[in-house]
Amino acid sequence: MGGSGGGGECITRSSHVMEGGGSLESYRYYLSRRTVLQMLNDRGYAVPNSELTRSLTEFRFTFGDKCDLESLRLCLPLRSNPSKKMLVVYLGTEEIRTQAIRGLYGQILNKEALHGLILILQSNMNTFARKEVLKFPFKVEIFHITDLLVNVTKHILQPKHEVLSAGERDKLMKKYKIEGKQQRCDQFVGFFAYSNWP
Repeated sequence: MGGSGGGGECITRSSHVMEGGGSLESYRYYLSRRTVLQMLNDRGYAVPNSELTRSLTEFRFTFGDKCDLESLRLCLPLRSNPSKKMLVVYLGTEEIRTQAIRGLYGQILNKEALHGLILILQSNMNTFARKEVLKFPFKVEIFHITDLLVNVTKHILQPKHEVLSAGERDKLMKKYKIEGKQQRCDQFVGFFAYSNWP
């Protein structure tokens, strides 16, 4: 995040960052964790309302100004099927290597109940570690912490994305005279559906 030019303050150094004399690090953890919780709530996971409405001051009171990454872990059940759970893990600032990924996998209890895993990185993950992640028997999503500082889906200019039913899809294809055999038909239909075009 760059400065505003002319030696101005960085965007992240707002009054919210220093609220209560807190660190930039705890602010980044607060923002990224809030975005992940909102994302999981939108996906149908049972996120407590107290987590979604937690303020920065409350976050720092609970987790401290120097957050312990273990305490930031989350394991949330799917509302429609509580036996399926999503695990969220923050990884440290050192380069992530195969040994760290194997160690993480060994720490996961009840692997068969896990529906997915979200890894939040603060550094690079090397190629061998990425290949190790592919061996996991559940879906793994990888985000860099800087990609989670703002929830773009909550932006006023971001249209709401919805999956079309078969009937809606057919109606849209008929409206724009798209045939099923045309190349990239689904992507084209999706573009119009998600772009709020008239």
